[in-house]
Amino acid sequence: MNEPRALFLGCGALAREVNDILALNQMSNVTVEYLPGSLHNRPEKIADQLRHRLEEEAGNYDTVLVGYGDCGTGGAIDKVCSDYGIERLPGSHCYEFYLPPGVFDHIHSEDPATFYLTDYLVRHFDRLVFDALGINQHPELLDLYFGNYERILYLAQTRDPLLAAAAEVAAERLDLPLTINETGYGQLGNAIETGMGVAVTSPTRQLMRERP
Repeated sequence: MNEPRALFLGCGALAREVNDILALNQMSNVTVEYLPGSLHNRPEKIADQLRHRLEEEAGNYDTVLVGYGDCGTGGAIDKVCSDYGIERLPGSHCYEFYLPPGVFDHIHSEDPATFYLTDYLVRHFDRLVFDALGINQHPELLDLYFGNYERILYLAQTRDPLLAAAAEVAAERLDLPLTINETGYGQLGNAIETGMGVAVTSPTRQLMRERP
């Protein structure tokens, strides 16, 4: 009996983590496609791009999981998912995926003036923040965008000293104190299991990659 064909259509900012989870669990029946991670700064474009790809691909698969939260789209991604009868990852954005259920809401309610980083955002910080927001060209914008933040919380998927050092540099550039929380992959593995109807082995649920 052939395995059902599954499609993970998601954000490029999740590519390393999702690919690791799928490879670790030998999910050969899952096709992955990622939209550009740069849409992080243009959430109004995400739903239309998802709809375009689903129009072309959804009928070719038995199961489709959208690899986004709401991601600042004001429910637009949920509307696309409803139209196609498919699921998305739980939560409002990727910061929730990397924490246990309910933890992000608690952290955010305790300290709402927090700017969050993930491995992806640390790795591409200058391009996604200083270039994309125009701060490199117009330094006066720094206070406009970040003047109300009080700290940075880096949710680290990997125990990588190079990324930790890069996060320190990012914090210095924003003139904000940095806290590093080694989350591993949080609930992402469980979310893939639930959304795609596949069995994810327990190590991925607590996986923390060691990268020299």
